Amino acid sequence: MKLATLQKDLSKLREAAGENSEFIKSARKGQANVGADIIDLRDSIQKLRGATESLRVKVAALESKKEPKDLSNNIDDISSRLTYLENYIGMVREKDTKEKGKEEGKEGGGAAAKQETATDKEKAYSSAYSIFKDGRYNAAKEAFQGFLRSFPNSEYSDNAQFWIGECDYFEGKYEEAIVEYERVIQNYPKGNKVPNALLKQALSFMKIDDKSSAKLLLQRVIKDYPNTTSANVARKKLVDIK
Repeated sequence: MKLATLQKDLSKLREAAGENSEFIKSARKGQANVGADIIDLRDSIQKLRGATESLRVKVAALESKKEPKDLSNNIDDISSRLTYLENYIGMVREKDTKEKGKEEGKEGGGAAAKQETATDKEKAYSSAYSIFKDGRYNAAKEAFQGFLRSFPNSEYSDNAQFWIGECDYFEGKYEEAIVEYERVIQNYPKGNKVPNALLKQALSFMKIDDKSSAKLLLQRVIKDYPNTTSANVARKKLVDIK
């Protein structure tokens, strides 16, 4: 009965995650309502995260059985999707702020040229990110690499480098992913992707059964970025390392 209930809850979570993905597509078409859309998305994500953590507790109570382990893997997949939603929200808010600044600071042809360059940059990044969300990781990696060649020092550069690592991670190329995440840490040390990059390095080491390296990285995330979502995940993952 407990497993049936868990699977039913998991199915509802997947449906909810899918609905939020469709909502994001419509949000792009309605920029005038972007502020309200972001608030609604954040509320939905918080509710989904709460439900996900509730399932994790139930799964942990049944961890000696095979089926709950499968459920735990599926829950991790949903958590990844929620992370993508949160990253999209951040990208939309950042883009909206930049566009407002452009409107206020237009001055003749020079300003128009800058705006055109910014638009090209944002289009290139959004295009690469869309390919990533479609699950075409090899193509997405090439697109993000092309973005970095064209815009090596933009406000999106650390994000692009992080997604390159994610492309390798989801392709099961964990050693390559570790190297790409390291580029985030080394090249953009003040960027907001560093905690995520450290966490995903740790998870990559866990995938190749290097628990010692994974443990050190998880501890570093907790120590250096204690109040982040990455630190919360790191604390839970440390429990899994025997």
